[in-house]
Formats: sequence, structure tokens, C-alpha cells
Amino acid sequence: MMRKVVDTVLPTTMIGSYPKPRWYSRYNLAGADLLEWWKLEENWHAWWDATTACMKDQELAGLDIVTDGQMHFDDYGGAIGSFVWYWYERLGGFTKAKLPNPLARQIEASGDGDLSQAAWMHNWGGTAVTETVSRGIPGRLGEMHSAARLLTDRPMKVSVGAGPPNLTYHVDFAHPHSAYSDARRLAEDLVPIFNEDLKDLVAHGATFIQIEDLGAWKLALDDDSDWVIDVMNAWIDGVDAKIAWHCCLGAGYGNTFRAVEDALPRVLERWMDVDVEQFALDFALRDMADVKALEVVAPDREVQVGVIDIRSLYVESDQEIVDRIHKVLEHIEPERVYLSTDCGLKALPRFCAYEKLRALSRAAQRVRAELGA
Repeated sequence: MMRKVVDTVLPTTMIGSYPKPRWYSRYNLAGADLLEWWKLEENWHAWWDATTACMKDQELAGLDIVTDGQMHFDDYGGAIGSFVWYWYERLGGFTKAKLPNPLARQIEASGDGDLSQAAWMHNWGGTAVTETVSRGIPGRLGEMHSAARLLTDRPMKVSVGAGPPNLTYHVDFAHPHSAYSDARRLAEDLVPIFNEDLKDLVAHGATFIQIEDLGAWKLALDDDSDWVIDVMNAWIDGVDAKIAWHCCLGAGYGNTFRAVEDALPRVLERWMDVDVEQFALDFALRDMADVKALEVVAPDREVQVGVIDIRSLYVESDQEIVDRIHKVLEHIEPERVYLSTDCGLKALPRFCAYEKLRALSRAAQRVRAELGA
């Protein structure tokens, strides 16, 4: 049964990360344990004030469900590099230095690959795993949620990125001291750690958790990838919360993952084997071209539909967003739809991100009025 977060039809939210306030850009954890970093009063107040500001922006913009904005994400390469580096820096076994990205090297070696995509992957960086993975430094997601929960009366969604399959993408398995030879074994060893993190979040009061993992796209690129489904289900096993799964199709510096940008209609039905209540899917960046794929979503599942393109500084008009919402509702009933951004807003100027969220809220109100909801 799908758990209800708000009574509103077509509730609005955003995927997770939000632009740092400009003054906060010099505050980076750089691999530190958050609770140790918070010991310095300046750091604690900086995080608290930045989180307060980004949550207040969401409230003023009219979002029905807010996030903490992920102010623990550092300003690393790829625009959203801390999406993976927050974990690489803390998990035992991973190298902490920024190495050449193995995906970029594959593109370069192919002879006919997209070198612009390789460039930004190298900017993001790569890592290696030289010992069996272990807990290392705790991620402190629960502690952050408990603090952020004090800052708003609105329903909250906790965005968790990335996860076990996704973290294998940037690992150099050919490294001379690699402790792993393949992605599957590494992901399986990461699962108990990440499952414990989600259960700790619930223990700290989280009721709506959004896992964010691009491992989904292995199912489109690799015929021998069904293990990804098993890993995803093991990650969320026994976690007593509403769980959404965000499968991003590209946000780094405005790029898409072009290798899989047409994959959604081919893999969405397979994702139904993952035991989440909701799928958070990007559509605006492809001009809603494959929105018909929503027809394969099982009747007991919801979708969080991206109707805001986060790759562009252009702020969509209310009518443009209304039109996108109507395209969604041609293929799935409104009772199973949440409205969101394609991905996180971190790479955008704060003004631009805020105005995009305001436009999303206004468009949702117009469609609700049309539906009489």
C-alpha cells in the first residue's frame, strides 16, 4: 500500500540538493566526520543557517514536501561530485585521492566516444578500492535529519545519494592494488552498510526516504545485470518508511548521460521488481518525449515526475510546466503523481533554482484547479 505524505493531489517537491548560499561555499567537510566538524561552533552555525535558508526558500516557493538541501555536499567536480565523494571519503577501503575516471578512460579508448562527456567525468574524478569495504566514518544522515526536522512544519523527504550500485561506476577495478575485480561483489559488500544507514534514518524519525542511484541504468546497458535488482532490494530491506528511487539521467554541468538517455522505456518495466513505493524520473530534459513509458508503472506504485529541467538557467513559464503536467496525466492518474525537478538544483544559481520552484508550485495549483482537486 502506498503511504500518504500529504492530502494534496499532485504534491510538489524537489529531488534533493539545493544551491549553497554564496557565503557558505567556503564551508566544505572535506571528508571529516560531521559531528567532529560541528564541534567548531562556526561550522555548526554555518550548516544550520544554510540549511535553514534553503528550507525557507522551498517553503516560500510553495513546495508541499521539502528536503534539507544536502548542505553536507561539498563543491567538488562534476557540479554534483559530492553525490558520490561524500561516501568515497568516509567508507573504509576507498582511496580518498581524486584519480582518473575509469568511465572517461573507456570513452577515450573507444576511439569514437564523446570526448566532451569524458572531460566532465574526469572533472568528477575516480577512485579505487584497495581493501575490503567497511563502515569507516559514519554518514550521519540521521543526525542531520533530526536537526533539519526542527526547521519546518512541512512534510520532509530525506534524499540519500548515491548507493551501492552507483558507487561502483567511478571505481578503477584495474588499479594495481584493487581489492575487487567486479562491480557486483563491491556493491554487495556495501549493502549492509547502506541498509544500516536507512534504518538509522528511520530511528531518527524519517518517514519518507528517497534513495538516489544510477545503478538502474546497468539494466539497460548490460545483459548480465539482474544483480542490480537484488542489491537494490537488499539495500531497502526492512526499512520502515515510504521509499522513492530516483534514477537520474544527467545533471553534471548541464550534461545528460547520453549513453542511456533513451533507455527509460526499455527498462522501466524491469524496475517494478524493486520494492519501492515510488519512482522519481526525469522527463523535462527530454521535452517529455518518452512520458508514455509511465503506462507500465504498476498500479500499486507512484511516480515523482520531473517537470523542471535543471540543466538550464532558463526559468520555465507556468504554462510550459502546466503543459508538461498534462502530458503526464495522459498516461497515469493524478492520484499517483508527485511533481518534482528532474534532478537536484545544486549546480544552478540560487535565484534561478528558487524561481523554478515557484513556477512549479504555481503550475501545480493551476492543474489542481482544472481537476477540481
